[in-house]
Amino acid sequence: MMRTRPLKVALLGCGVVGSEVARIMTTHADDLTARIGAPVELAGVAVRRPDKVREGIAPELVTTDATALVKRGDIDVVVEVIGGIEPARGLITTAFEHGASVVSANKALLAQDGAALHAVAEQHGKDLYYEAAVAGAIPLIRPLRESLAGDKINRVMGIVNGTTNFILDAMDSTGAGYQEALDEATALGYAEADPTADVEGFDAAAKAAILAGISFHTRVRLDDVYREGMTEVTAADFASAKEMGCTIKLLAICERAEDGASVTARVHPAMIPLSHPLASVRGAYNAVFVESDAAGQLMFYGPGAGGSPTASAVLGDLVAVCRNRLNGATGPGESAYAALPVSPMGDVVTRYHISLDVADKPGVLAQVATVFAEHGVSIDTVRQSGKDGEASLVVVTHRASDAALTGTVEALRKLDTVRGVASIMRVEGE
Repeated sequence: MMRTRPLKVALLGCGVVGSEVARIMTTHADDLTARIGAPVELAGVAVRRPDKVREGIAPELVTTDATALVKRGDIDVVVEVIGGIEPARGLITTAFEHGASVVSANKALLAQDGAALHAVAEQHGKDLYYEAAVAGAIPLIRPLRESLAGDKINRVMGIVNGTTNFILDAMDSTGAGYQEALDEATALGYAEADPTADVEGFDAAAKAAILAGISFHTRVRLDDVYREGMTEVTAADFASAKEMGCTIKLLAICERAEDGASVTARVHPAMIPLSHPLASVRGAYNAVFVESDAAGQLMFYGPGAGGSPTASAVLGDLVAVCRNRLNGATGPGESAYAALPVSPMGDVVTRYHISLDVADKPGVLAQVATVFAEHGVSIDTVRQSGKDGEASLVVVTHRASDAALTGTVEALRKLDTVRGVASIMRVEGE
């Protein structure tokens, strides 16, 4: 039976994403009513600049007092798309305390304080949904915490930032340098005026923390995620990758240790074989590769950012939360029962591609190989080229711990025959 009294929605933020949420709520109102079982009504929109014209939004709905809006008491769902830590954290907490459930796209806040927010939501019997916080329109959070709830997830590896993928894809396909590719991404609107959050991996690290927490039923905070940006990736790195049949992607990797006793979460550039599904992800698209015991290998692919894609994820959560509201129920909350320790980066085991500048004379290769052996790092392949007394030595290892590799590189730098370490890159997806 259809309920006639509408469910009231407060929208915090009306930028690129918020304006699309409002538009879809209006243009798809009849469909949303049919899918939910009751009408949904936009009851207020909190913004910082009230004088800005917002097409399709009645001026009387606009307010600068977000706190008063979430305290109204008649609000059923608060949609938070303002981002950042404060005032978003305080507003979400206040919304729970005054009887509203929350839909958020705030990856930074959830990565830092997700456990505390879940606790407040549970205390007040309300929902906290955040599909839009990771990978935009791609259905990912709900499959991980609902569809795969009966499975054991061992690894989640993905491209979760469209800006960095666009830049690296441009470097790969055109031979451009990093700055040239970044300039193109900025001109096309894929990169912000200050791209630091993207290119230094902060954005992807927040998403990795959320994915790891859900996948491994363990609290993983942003500070637990190892982060390495991609600003040092060069055209020479791509040339080396191509010689190995690989390309380079900025990856978020969350994995369970082989003994199942711990987990790791990390973000860094890595070479991946062209045969791996993630290697074919082009432009500003995102993709996440999931490996589990029963389901095996799954890949989720699509646009990871932008107003309409992100709003699609927000509306999906809004429908789910409104249905729960009508049924007097709540959806899944935080699942952190496993409480596995998060291991440091030094414990991570993977392959490495190391490029060294060395003296071009007899015995150099033997010296380098000895250093690797002394630190317990097995060499897979070696390639040497050079002239006029200088040479380049490229070493690809078998799987080794990050700590062992770090010790190896420190020892290599002390050799008189090693002029410098040109690059070090992990090799994943094999």
